[in-house]
Amino acid sequence: MKQKVGLLFGGKSTEHQVSLQSAKSVYEAIDKDKYDVLLIGIDKNGNWNLYNNLDTCLLNINNPNKIALRKSDKRLAFFPGKKRYSLFEWPSAAPFGKIDVIFPLVHGGTGEDGSMQGLLQLADIPFVGPGVLSSAVCMDKDIAKRLLRDAGLSVAHSFTFTREMKNTIQFNKLKAKLGTPLFIKPADQGSSVGISQVETANEFYQGVNQAFHYTNKIIVEETIAGRELECAVLGNDFPIASLPGEVSKKQSFYSYEAKYINEDGAQLMIPADLNDSTIQKIKKEAVKAFKALHGEGMARVDFFLTKENRLVINEINTLPGFTNRSMYPKLWEASGLSTRELINTLIQLALERQKNNDTLKS
Repeated sequence: MKQKVGLLFGGKSTEHQVSLQSAKSVYEAIDKDKYDVLLIGIDKNGNWNLYNNLDTCLLNINNPNKIALRKSDKRLAFFPGKKRYSLFEWPSAAPFGKIDVIFPLVHGGTGEDGSMQGLLQLADIPFVGPGVLSSAVCMDKDIAKRLLRDAGLSVAHSFTFTREMKNTIQFNKLKAKLGTPLFIKPADQGSSVGISQVETANEFYQGVNQAFHYTNKIIVEETIAGRELECAVLGNDFPIASLPGEVSKKQSFYSYEAKYINEDGAQLMIPADLNDSTIQKIKKEAVKAFKALHGEGMARVDFFLTKENRLVINEINTLPGFTNRSMYPKLWEASGLSTRELINTLIQLALERQKNNDTLKS
């Protein structure tokens, strides 16, 4: 009997369209001889909609700028309490039945910050990727940096500011401590949303205002001069790392548009042109970072490699994109694991974790 896999995507965040692209790619690659695939699209109002296939689900399916979720007359509702049978169709209120595993592809806030993972955990539905703790920690760049430093890993120097501190932020003091250009980042957004790289005081305060549009906490960070490298990690208790890849950007930094919209915004070199000792060092540090932040299932670890051959961790993404331009599946392809095999491995890792959790006393 085929296992029923629910692809959960869309959402209310600024990364809604990226999520739709990821869902399209996973749906097309997943082994349909092994899995019955259910499409669950979350619209921008937060409704969970049910679809039979991509044609009934997505509009402008091949246009990243215009891809959108179609309306559906079937929705999914969640009622806590009934183990693994907590989902009901709306408006009929008919029990939906068992879903063997959910593959979350909801990028951005509420999708990869632990919120969605907590809901699925309450519903007792196995899901791909890390749990509540790792998702929440990795989404918060400030907290992740602290834990990585404690594990002996290098991160860029930065200062953190919350909204109530906004009027105390001074460009000249930060410039003296961190140099220029400076990065201004929302602490809890992904895909380069709300990020600015600035040189002048005027640019700086504009960047601060922009970042606070997306969050209540920002970080101001030094710029690390170096090659931008990414490494994919896969596994639960015994994670492994892929060959690293390199991003050669054509803008000042790897922006949201370069990642997902403009195919000419950056060149991806997979695998990266590195000597064997550097490759092994990157793989080792990627796994170390994954473990330090309690990773499970998957993550992409992003590094800077300086001229002095120093590795600095930029960030860890626990729900990396699966679009046709995304590094995570491409890195595994270069390492000998096809996207179809990768998806199957991720699903089995989710079921393995659930089986282990079921043996624990509550």
